[in-house]
Amino acid sequence: MNKSRRKFIQNSFIAGAGLSLVDPMAAQAMLRKSKMKLGLVTYQWGKDWDLPTLIANCEKTGYMGVELRTEHAHGVETVLSQKERLEVKKRFADSPVTCVGYGANFDYHHVDQGLVKKNIQDTIEYLKLCADIGATGVKVKPNGIPTEVPREKTISQIAAALNECGKAAKDLGQVIRVEVHGNVSQEIPNMKAIFDQVTEKSVKMCWNCNEQDLLPPGLEANFNSVKKYFGDTVHIRELNVGDYPYQQLMDLFVDMKYDGWILLEARTSPADRISAMKEQLDIFNKMIS
Repeated sequence: MNKSRRKFIQNSFIAGAGLSLVDPMAAQAMLRKSKMKLGLVTYQWGKDWDLPTLIANCEKTGYMGVELRTEHAHGVETVLSQKERLEVKKRFADSPVTCVGYGANFDYHHVDQGLVKKNIQDTIEYLKLCADIGATGVKVKPNGIPTEVPREKTISQIAAALNECGKAAKDLGQVIRVEVHGNVSQEIPNMKAIFDQVTEKSVKMCWNCNEQDLLPPGLEANFNSVKKYFGDTVHIRELNVGDYPYQQLMDLFVDMKYDGWILLEARTSPADRISAMKEQLDIFNKMIS
């Protein structure tokens, strides 16, 4: 007992002495080191790459995660047979690239209840696809707030649909990732109102870097009002384009010790996408270090 205690004190002293020799700024940087990872949404820069090319390009640029977007050249859709799904799963398993999930356009704000029901059913089919290919979730969204019905009714309707999808996601070991999206619905107080009625733990919020994030009371206050709902994905645009305060955003994520995927949903059309991807990764690493 005494030997163990003495050894512990000695080790603590040595560790303390070692830290005292480290530059304070360097020590703070070590404590701040983030576990966030940069990945790619195939929205623009990967939309015309087939699956082998997409994986290869992610490997060569250091993007270790990808969110597959619907109707893109990679062709990962619910029409795939069980054998084809297993082939997709193997392609990712044989590479260092993670298939984070699927970026769908399913939404639940519609006045037409038949359309809402169809979107729920389609969401569940893509959850099954994600489970089969080794991914972990489907990205969905509200896509607006209709003006012809009370806002509170639409908010409750969206939340109810998300809960239904969330129950299916739980059974499949998946996550519903709700992108902050849509006219009016993307305003943070409205997203918060939706999530205040979400009861399923498998339903999470995907921050989307919209201009509306900056509305009063400002980015930090809006961020803090919903951060308890965040899941494992965030969407960003090019970090050196426009005037969105990405450094402040990254600081907020680092401070909360966020360890999920920061997914680049690029909007520009560079001549050399590989070089552009490497540039974005370099900027990202500097921002979180």
